[in-house]
Amino acid sequence: LFRSLIDPDHALDGFGHAAVITVAAVLVISRALRNSGVVDLIARRLMPLAKNQLLHITSLCVVAAVLSAFMNNVGALALLLPVALKTASEQNRSPTLILMPLAFASILGGMITMIGTPPNIIIANLRQEQQQEILAEALSDPSSPAALYLEQQNISLESFDPSPFGLFDFTPVGGAIAIFGILFVALVGWRLIP
Repeated sequence: LFRSLIDPDHALDGFGHAAVITVAAVLVISRALRNSGVVDLIARRLMPLAKNQLLHITSLCVVAAVLSAFMNNVGALALLLPVALKTASEQNRSPTLILMPLAFASILGGMITMIGTPPNIIIANLRQEQQQEILAEALSDPSSPAALYLEQQNISLESFDPSPFGLFDFTPVGGAIAIFGILFVALVGWRLIP
């Protein structure tokens, strides 16, 4: 039964997906940034802001969101985790108040660009696949729903070029959500942590 569900020749095809490769590459880059001393540099820059608890949380959240926009959100969190612990320790502040907002900020920042989180990469590629199917159907049958859809959208078959979402196509919505989410987490949300 199991053999009929999975073709052994294609059992590992998922590891070749762009999302998996991107996450693996981002984790390598995150480790390189940590080894190169970037974590210590960020900690030194944030230390003056860590004196005030609100500024401490806000600055870490903003840095996490910005990093998450251009690298995987898990990698950004892994990169900033030692910074958060170090700055909290030096201020005799409980890391609990910083870690949860930091986690939320990295998730929110990941929504800003296509590469910030694996689901965005998957959706970007799915868009191109769907557009290719629409084009193929419209070319094979000029009276098909796909052809009618392209005609209603004033898109000519000759100029239609299926493409994935671009790097910043998620930014208008993801950026707005990230800004409001970080404001909430930094100003109100951390106060709700037990």
